[in-house]
Amino acid sequence: MGIFASIREDFSNAYKNDPALNSKLDFLFNYPGVWAIAWYRIANKLHKANFKRLARMIMGLTQIFTNIDIHPAAEIGNRVFIDHGTGVVIGETTIIEDDVLIYQGVTLGGVSLTQGKRHPTIKQGAVIGAGAKVLGNIVIGEKAKIGANSVVVKPVPDCSTAIGIPAHVIEKGRCTDPFMHNMLPDINKEMFEYMLKRIAILEHILVKDNKELLEQDLKLENIYESFITSMKS
Repeated sequence: MGIFASIREDFSNAYKNDPALNSKLDFLFNYPGVWAIAWYRIANKLHKANFKRLARMIMGLTQIFTNIDIHPAAEIGNRVFIDHGTGVVIGETTIIEDDVLIYQGVTLGGVSLTQGKRHPTIKQGAVIGAGAKVLGNIVIGEKAKIGANSVVVKPVPDCSTAIGIPAHVIEKGRCTDPFMHNMLPDINKEMFEYMLKRIAILEHILVKDNKELLEQDLKLENIYESFITSMKS
């Protein structure tokens, strides 16, 4: 596929991914992600032809106007859509395959200063949620989903959902389900609930079997409160 055919496909792909798009005039003012990809196509072609400085200049100007930073050496496939786009960063050795959806604030970055492949590979059909950071030479599998604001430093299998800091895989084998941002579980909340219930059980055991220890604990608590009160007075 030629460069201009790819750009036309990028523009038409926006209609499939954003129901808010009502007219072609919207592209001019409201779709920086589409424009950033379009200018990347040109810059990438120049970069491969060894016009690297010109390619970097084009993407530098694109960053000023779109607030999206894409290195011209990155490899981006067909029908990749950057929704809203503000704050997206795509590093030099990043590979993004076809039909990937990227939301605002995403970073596809590196964790090493060495040469070579140091940025992630995003496989076909993956969805990267708003604010997510995918770091290092790792692979995000086909149709995988990354939750908003997650920090991913390990590979994510195909058809999986990963969330959290650092991200953990919570679902596997679900390729056809849409990415419902509001339906992702709260891992921290579930962990705290587990810990509170566990502590309650242990306290019950201690109270039942060790009344003397409980009385000593209450005395120590009273001494501590008296000490704090005296320090404040």
